[in-house]
Amino acid sequence: MSENHEIAKQVIEAIGGKENIASFAHCATRLRIMVHDKELIDQSRVENIDKVKGAFFNSGQFQIIFGTGTVNRIFDEVEKLGIKGTSKEEVKNQGKKEGNAFQRAIRTFGDVFVPIIPVLVATGLFMGLRGLLTQEQVLALFGITAADIPPNFLLYTEVLTDTAFAFLPALVAWSAFRVFGGSPVLGIVLGLMLVNPALPNAYNVANGSEEALLMFGLIPIVGYQGSVLPAFFVGLLGAKFEKFLRKRVPESLDLIVTPFITLLVIITLGLFAIGPVFHSIEDWVLHGTMFLIDLPFGISGLVIGFFNQIVVVTGVHHIFNFLEIQLLENTGSNPFNAIVTCSMAAQGAACLAVGLKTKNAKLKALALPSSFSSFLGISEPAIFGVNLRYMKPFVMGLIGGAVGGFMASIFGLAGTGMAITVIPGTLLYLNNQLFLYILCNVVSIAIAFMLTWMFGYKDDKIEAISEGVQSKENVQDTSRTESVITSEAAPKKEGGYTLAFPSPITGKTLALESVLDPAFSQKHMGEGYAVEPSEGKVYAPFDGVVAHVMDKSKHAVILEHGSGVQLLIHVGIDTVSLKGYAIKAGQLLLEFDMEYITKAGLSTITPVIIPSGSEQVTAINVNTNIQTTANKEDIMVVEMNS
Repeated sequence: MSENHEIAKQVIEAIGGKENIASFAHCATRLRIMVHDKELIDQSRVENIDKVKGAFFNSGQFQIIFGTGTVNRIFDEVEKLGIKGTSKEEVKNQGKKEGNAFQRAIRTFGDVFVPIIPVLVATGLFMGLRGLLTQEQVLALFGITAADIPPNFLLYTEVLTDTAFAFLPALVAWSAFRVFGGSPVLGIVLGLMLVNPALPNAYNVANGSEEALLMFGLIPIVGYQGSVLPAFFVGLLGAKFEKFLRKRVPESLDLIVTPFITLLVIITLGLFAIGPVFHSIEDWVLHGTMFLIDLPFGISGLVIGFFNQIVVVTGVHHIFNFLEIQLLENTGSNPFNAIVTCSMAAQGAACLAVGLKTKNAKLKALALPSSFSSFLGISEPAIFGVNLRYMKPFVMGLIGGAVGGFMASIFGLAGTGMAITVIPGTLLYLNNQLFLYILCNVVSIAIAFMLTWMFGYKDDKIEAISEGVQSKENVQDTSRTESVITSEAAPKKEGGYTLAFPSPITGKTLALESVLDPAFSQKHMGEGYAVEPSEGKVYAPFDGVVAHVMDKSKHAVILEHGSGVQLLIHVGIDTVSLKGYAIKAGQLLLEFDMEYITKAGLSTITPVIIPSGSEQVTAINVNTNIQTTANKEDIMVVEMNS
């Protein structure tokens, strides 16, 4: 049995079994799963599966990051286990009602533009290569000058570099028809109609060499070269109108009548109404974008470089595709790309610092390949798998991205294409910009790496134990400050170490066997103890992050220690979601109404367990049947592999 087959089985079990899967697909880096019940997902267990680089909910989907190549193999193994895969479109359709209206609109916008990006990537590379081959320094190596280049060769390069953008409205309208359920071939034709050579070229009208046509002596008509929004809405309305007609036109006439009426009505609207209105809106967006890009003193790079990866976390970053396409189509260059590249490189550097500094084997195995993924232009594994889990590395990455973006803006860097960044992105800067492009990225990487190394991450508890520098006398004895981890309670062991955690709740500690719920008493969830609370407050027993909070009932929280060990605290609570928040030992996390729970006939006994499935943990010892104060005495000692 292959390793990937075993991983696929673990994934299915951790998300609640086959019965909990509504649909199942994958993209370039991650599995995308729609489930019937989110509560059945054991996220901590998913994140501890080998090769998993991160897991999170986004756009109504549970997404598990494996990385390029690996995800295809895992998906194949899942299908072999009897789960029929669905297309990404089907998964997206099931999740289309998730999120607010803005998120849904951006997601739809992205669905239209993402399929045409590979063509624009290739076009950008052609532009970069043409820029390289026409540089005087490069030509001098062959003993020629620009005047010696055959005109037909230059014409050939223009075919490679200009075609996709010359007919961009056709690509956009085709993709919109596909997304909104129409016949894509009608979209292609409508898009081509928008740039038909019989219409005055929009660029020529803009520079005064041609005049717009006047229909009925009133309505100016031009081609829509360089426009995206008119084609998008022509595709949207065209697909909806075609579907409307097909339900009403008799089948015997459908082949002739539906395409005829669709093309006639939509191109009329496109040229006389949709085009003029949305072209004006597009101009406003472009002017706004150029205003931001042209801000003096590198301000634009500073702002975009800092906030870009925050936008990526929110999942609405597909809006940038539209902006970059506009920049390339209207200016022939893309200054946005250089700035975004610095922000991605910085997140990779922060992740690399964590991977090199940590002593935790699993975190190291996760962080190092995730950082390399960022340097290839895919930052999600580094962000969701490592940096956001510890928060400070993410912030240090934002700072590095801001500095690199500032430099890119000062130097006026602008790529010849879009959608490829960092190392592959060098191909977009072959036109005399390569050195400055590399310099900006190196600075981003260096700053994010150094800040993370010095201030952003440390295996604080692990290091303290390994060095044997902490003892009871050195630790403040307070019930609301530091988790007590002593050299006596946590001796250095050959091939491993131990961690000691106090109770997060004031009350009497009990053995798990005394808990009425069999999921805990029979230790299906993991090993640990329970607390019969004397006050309705839960405190953080160590420094770390909140890894998970139950979405609906808020009745349980999973905390993650710097070593990677997770702690599940299962109580009846009513509080806000804390997921991703960094926490400090002694910090008040949750409050619950003990009287309300008791009157409802429910138990206030709170299990505190190490979830099963952690390969690091070799043994767990607990001290039960004592009265304890939150964050004072050590109640649980966890033996760990190094």
